[in-house]
Amino acid sequence: MICLGIEGTAHTIGVGIVDQDCRVLVNLSKMIDGSKGGIHPREAANHHAENVVPLMHEAIAKAGISYDDIGLVAFSQGPGLGPCLRTAATAARSLALTLGVELIGVNHCVAHLEIGRKITGCKDPTLLYASGGNTQVIAHSGGRYRVFGETLDIGIGNMIDKFGREVGLPFPSGPHLERLAREGKELIDLPYSVKGMDVAFSGILTAAVQLRRQGRRLQDLCFSLQETCFAMLVEVTERAMAHVEKDEVLLGGGVVQNKRLQEMVRIMAEERGAKMFVPPGSLCVDNGAMIAWTGVVMHGAGLRTKLEDSAVRQRFRTDEVDLPWMKDSF
Repeated sequence: MICLGIEGTAHTIGVGIVDQDCRVLVNLSKMIDGSKGGIHPREAANHHAENVVPLMHEAIAKAGISYDDIGLVAFSQGPGLGPCLRTAATAARSLALTLGVELIGVNHCVAHLEIGRKITGCKDPTLLYASGGNTQVIAHSGGRYRVFGETLDIGIGNMIDKFGREVGLPFPSGPHLERLAREGKELIDLPYSVKGMDVAFSGILTAAVQLRRQGRRLQDLCFSLQETCFAMLVEVTERAMAHVEKDEVLLGGGVVQNKRLQEMVRIMAEERGAKMFVPPGSLCVDNGAMIAWTGVVMHGAGLRTKLEDSAVRQRFRTDEVDLPWMKDSF
C-alpha cells in the first residue's frame, strides 16, 4: 500500500508519499510568505491551488513511482483555515476519483501524534503539540486522544510570529527568535499565564511588544519570551503526564524544533524518570507524509471516507476522532 497525503491546513501546502511500513518516499512542501501581515486565508488558498498539482507531479517523480502505484489518497480534513482546507480536499478528491482509489480524511493533530509514535518508537506518549495555529497537550485515555491542556487564545507559533512582525524579524520568526535568545543576558519579567491546565499567550505578546517600544534590548526580550512561554508549556505537560500516568513525552509541531524547548522538556522528563521523543524536523512541521501515514493507519483499521463525508471541518477536535487502530494496543 502506497499512500499520497496532502496537507493544507494553514500556510503550508505539502505532498508526502509513504508505504505501509512508514517508509517516507518523498515529503515536499511550499509555504506562503506571511511576513506582510500574517496569513490571509484566501491568499493562502490561492497559493495552495497554484502549487498542489506541481507538487504532486514532483513528488511522484522524486519517489520514482507512477500514479498507478498510488493505492490510497489522504488529506487533512481539519482543523485549520477553511479556504486552505477546501483547496487540499478538492485536490485529494480529484486525485482519488481520477485514480479510482479510496480516500481518507485525516485529523491534522492526530497525524502529528501518529507519525511521531511510528518514527520515534514511543508507544503511549503525552504529546506536547506546539505549532503556529495549535498549542495542545494530548494523551490517549478512555479510548481516544484527549486534550488535557491547550491555549485559550492563540498558538505559541502565532504569538512568536506576531512578535517577530512587530520587531522586524523575518517570517517565520521562530528560528530568528531562538538565535537572538542565545544572546540574551537579562530575564525580563513577563506575564506567566497558566490557568489550570491551559495557557494563554496574548498577554505576554502585548507586554513584550510594549517593552520593545520602550527600548528594551531585543535579545533579552527574545530570551525572556522563550524562557517564560516554554516554562508554561513544560508545566502543563508535566501536570498532564502525572494525571494520566505516562512515562513518555512526544514533541510535535513546528515550534518544538526549538532546541531550548527540547532541553527544558528533556530535563523535566528525566527528573520524572520518563523519556522524551522528537521526530526529525521535517516531520515536526506541517507535512504531507504525516497525513499519508495516518491515512495508512486508518485504512488498515477499516476506516474509509466517502465523498459525501469528505467536507472539511475547521474545528475538528482531536478528541472527536475514533481510534480503532489503538484498541489492540490498550
